[in-house]
Amino acid sequence: MMSWTPGSWRDFPIKQQPTYQDQETLKKVETELSSYPPLIFAGEARNLKRKLAAAGRGEAFLLQGGDCAESFADFNAETIKNLFKLMLQMNMVLMYSTGKPVVKVGRIAGQFAKPRSSDFEEFDGVKLPSYRGDIINGIEFTKEARIPNPHNMIRAYNQSAATLNLVRAFSRGGLADLNKVHQWNLDFIKDNPLGKRYDELSDKIDHAMKFMAACGLTSETMPQLHQTTLYTSHEALLLNYEEALTRLDTETNEWYDCSAHMLWIGDRTRDLNEAHIEYFRGIKNPIGCKVGPSMGEDELIDLIEALNPENEEGRLNLIVRMGAEKIAEFFPPLLKKVRDAGKNVVWTIDPMHGNVEKSSTGFKTRDFDNILSEVKQFFSIHKEMGTVAAGIHLEMTGNDVTECTGSTSCAITAEGLASRYHTQCDPRLNASQALELAFMLSDTISGADQ
Repeated sequence: MMSWTPGSWRDFPIKQQPTYQDQETLKKVETELSSYPPLIFAGEARNLKRKLAAAGRGEAFLLQGGDCAESFADFNAETIKNLFKLMLQMNMVLMYSTGKPVVKVGRIAGQFAKPRSSDFEEFDGVKLPSYRGDIINGIEFTKEARIPNPHNMIRAYNQSAATLNLVRAFSRGGLADLNKVHQWNLDFIKDNPLGKRYDELSDKIDHAMKFMAACGLTSETMPQLHQTTLYTSHEALLLNYEEALTRLDTETNEWYDCSAHMLWIGDRTRDLNEAHIEYFRGIKNPIGCKVGPSMGEDELIDLIEALNPENEEGRLNLIVRMGAEKIAEFFPPLLKKVRDAGKNVVWTIDPMHGNVEKSSTGFKTRDFDNILSEVKQFFSIHKEMGTVAAGIHLEMTGNDVTECTGSTSCAITAEGLASRYHTQCDPRLNASQALELAFMLSDTISGADQ
């Protein structure tokens, strides 16, 4: 195997990349980015790796979620705060029912690039290059907007830095204090049965906090009751950006992608002989890879050995995205192969990407029942195999959108999708649906542990 450098991926074939017209400007932007401060520190990535190792052993649970694609236009503090509060709510539901710590990882502060099924989009007879995320080009259906712009990488970096700054302030500044669990309930959830169920859980936590305070254990004396950590992650699709933010850690003399704590490879870019695998094999962050129904058993083993040759715990998160109708057929052979080979991986479920469909009203959507079904099947298969279902990976928002149909908490119909369909790309669970899923998941995990 050839020696690795942050730029050695450039010698390999690559998919899902933009064609920049102005190579000189691209180079200048890459050089500028490479001089910027890192967005995260290598020590933080190592801490996450240790926590993911615990999740892989069944000692913790991984909750990963956030936007399908972050937006320049919709960037604001309220959206970030709503997602943070939703993550805290889901964390509390899962932690209370399972008795395990929850590792919280947001699809945030870098989730700007999106793979597309086609290089072009056509509307009213006009054919233009596909929108690939704000870090690359604009969502407006115009020739000018769809030209890849290298300067978007600078804007993505700046927005990521601002987002991280606010997330860290929320995490350390008191919003995560367990005495404030009632305040995490989002306004549009409060009055429905789901909000009432969350309030009942909050009451139990309040009683526990009062008992602990009587014992002298308060949020003033125990930082664990006052603070939390939300790690960041995104699909490392645009390797020009990732290379520019790759840094050599002076403590370990190892390379880290300092654009996020955890990065993952998509199902469309996981070819063993192509650029994304080459880049990922050299960084020391905990990493993920999507596993779809086209993945072969031997191919998966080869991929694991390429990305985690030392078989480290917490290094590799395999994110299953089969679809509700396919997971029972395609997942068990892969799981058995990895189990029997003795490979250390963190198995999580992405019930979103295999369940995309087109509604009768023309919107791309996902049906909540299919999402629930794939999650339940994932946990059931692990129970049968005697392996660990370590977590879940969701496209979701803390805002009151109408993008996925179904659920008992907010019965969204195909006709109702147009009401608040705000996603940049794929449909997301809204806060009510995500919290409902967390309650269902806590019941499923509790049942599986019995």
